[in-house]
Amino acid sequence: MLIPMLVAGLLAGATPQVGEVAPEFTVEDTTGKTYTLSQMVKNGPVILAFFPKAFTSGCTRELTAYRERYAEIEKLSGQVLAVSMDDKETLTKFKESLKAPFAFIPDPEGKLASLYDVKTSDEARAPGMKFANRFTFVIGEDGKVLKVESGKDAIDPAGAIASCPMRKQKADTARDAGAKQAQPQKK
Repeated sequence: MLIPMLVAGLLAGATPQVGEVAPEFTVEDTTGKTYTLSQMVKNGPVILAFFPKAFTSGCTRELTAYRERYAEIEKLSGQVLAVSMDDKETLTKFKESLKAPFAFIPDPEGKLASLYDVKTSDEARAPGMKFANRFTFVIGEDGKVLKVESGKDAIDPAGAIASCPMRKQKADTARDAGAKQAQPQKK
């Protein structure tokens, strides 16, 4: 379920590009937890992964890859929101089948997909079906888009993960810890 969004985002109408401010949103996952983009980015980069349909081969490969590399994302303070236009029940089952540790966002009316201009209706391939095109957006602390991948490129999370900046606080902590280990011990 999509909770009220900013009017500016609704008026944008174009797929966000690298360097642009990502449209603000508040969404609810399959468990009922609420996520607001502007709050999430304060904790680290957000990987917003739109996928067409639960239980399809490409989507299963994509989200399994995110699950397998989730520890890397967590080290970067990254957060993943997997979004599809499937209903809550379908996404709940899909998330459980994958044993995915990240949030799945049902968007059956396509409001978030429309906000990011990734919603499609491919009448030639699937008459009457509407779904989100496969797109991945990496959004940084300032709310700006750091990376956009689409289609087959978005199945492999490597590019999205590589685009997640290490948070300054974590980088400083790691550097300080390394410096302490490098110092000779006094006797």
